[in-house]
Amino acid sequence: MSEELDLDQLSPTERSALETYTTVTGQEPAEAIALLRRSQWNVQVVYSPFSYAIQIAIAKFFDGEGPDPLEEAREALQSPPPRPTRQTQNLMTDDLTEQLAPAARSADPAPRVNTQPEGQPTYLPPLIIALLFTPFNLVYRLLYNSFRLFGTLFPFLPRLFNATANPALQGARRNTTGRRPLGPKDTAARFIREFEEEYGSHSVPFLENGYNMALEKSHRDLKYLLIVLLAPEHDDTSGWVRDTLLAPEVVEFLNDPQNNLLVWGGSVQDSEAYQVANSLKCTKFPFAAVVVHTPNVSSTAMSVVGRIAGTTSATEFVNKLRTTTSTNQEPLERIRATRAEQQASRSLRQEQDSAYERSLAIDRERARQRREAEAARQREEQEAADRQAAEEKKQRDLEQWKQWRVQSLGDEPGTDVKEAVRVSVRLPSGERIMRRFAPEAELEELYAVVECHEVLQDDSRPTDVTKPEGFTHQYGFRLVSPMPRAVYTVEEGGTIREKIGRGGNLLVEPIEDEDDDEEEQGDAEVSS
Repeated sequence: MSEELDLDQLSPTERSALETYTTVTGQEPAEAIALLRRSQWNVQVVYSPFSYAIQIAIAKFFDGEGPDPLEEAREALQSPPPRPTRQTQNLMTDDLTEQLAPAARSADPAPRVNTQPEGQPTYLPPLIIALLFTPFNLVYRLLYNSFRLFGTLFPFLPRLFNATANPALQGARRNTTGRRPLGPKDTAARFIREFEEEYGSHSVPFLENGYNMALEKSHRDLKYLLIVLLAPEHDDTSGWVRDTLLAPEVVEFLNDPQNNLLVWGGSVQDSEAYQVANSLKCTKFPFAAVVVHTPNVSSTAMSVVGRIAGTTSATEFVNKLRTTTSTNQEPLERIRATRAEQQASRSLRQEQDSAYERSLAIDRERARQRREAEAARQREEQEAADRQAAEEKKQRDLEQWKQWRVQSLGDEPGTDVKEAVRVSVRLPSGERIMRRFAPEAELEELYAVVECHEVLQDDSRPTDVTKPEGFTHQYGFRLVSPMPRAVYTVEEGGTIREKIGRGGNLLVEPIEDEDDDEEEQGDAEVSS
């Protein structure tokens, strides 16, 4: 049959079936493809794709083809074949198929064990009771060690007892080792410490956690969990540990991060490891098992995908671990890719949320600054309006005060009053005020005449003005005699005759202008 050999046209499942078949049989690919096609290798089997077709093809290679292979394949599709009365088994084919296609076998679920909680205290009896029961304890230990020696001489008896004894009695056996019960983490630390004391320094990466915590870590990190169970009383334990577990190639394989391996170890003398050994149906020591997450079972399933019981060489141990990990690698890679995609989406979403929060914070800060600027502007406008209103009110009160003060000014004495005081006041505008004052007139009256000069010029001013309420008038100028210079302040008081005499020429100096000049001179002195 001349058919063109084109492997690219084969589906991934067909290429996998071809690789398995050629590995087992060693046949050329062209002949293998023809035989697999005649065996209906594209049959969709729900529980194990293509495994039935592969077994048919392998059986045909070793045992010869039947008369009508196409018809047999159709019958296999339509209905399960009848159970033969005589079963034949090809040991070589079954063994190779089991090694090369272990995924076809159903994996056992990884057991969970009930261990002592971490924070649970260990019960210690009172001293008096411990002393009373010391003889019974010594007799019990003597009998127990005697039975252990008897069990060592006749090893079939413990197995028989474990197989036939009540489960409650089997559970009670766990606490008869004489070892102090500890929490899972402390038990793991004790195992590592005793392992180092027995076999020296090593590089086996034992987890310092309980079994359940190691199982959770394996599921969370999508890594393989290698469970190593040791029986210190077993004759092969010491040699297997030194020659196999601590071999350089095994240690290198366990520490290689590409293999994604976690290692948990325990001694069956401890309760936790003993429960794990019973759950894993361990019948031969030393024992190792590989546990991994199996997503094809459920999203949280952990299954035992490999077992290594008894003594094995380092090379055989590494090959079995490598075969187990490579066989179950594809589902884990899919989950890792899914988790990586989810993590990337989560990181992108967090970055977007963070950027949104930063942008929102910037917008809030800008809005706050705008509100503060608007509030400051409104406050300044309000203060300016208040100042203007206060200034306007002050001017109104000042005008009212002037009109009220004019009403209280005394009349200017006539020329016939010889004691009258004649005063000439020069205003800042250059205008002069000439007025005669009675000799008993106060100096404040002279200030009032200068302040109310404009009102005095208005003949139509009102005559019934009252004093503004709450207004305290202060003169914004002072009267000064030029030569010799003398300042007459209203605060000093006294009469005009006492301060000025019979007459005088005075100048009006604004107080504010003089204060500004003094401030400017002070600033100039400081800068110099």
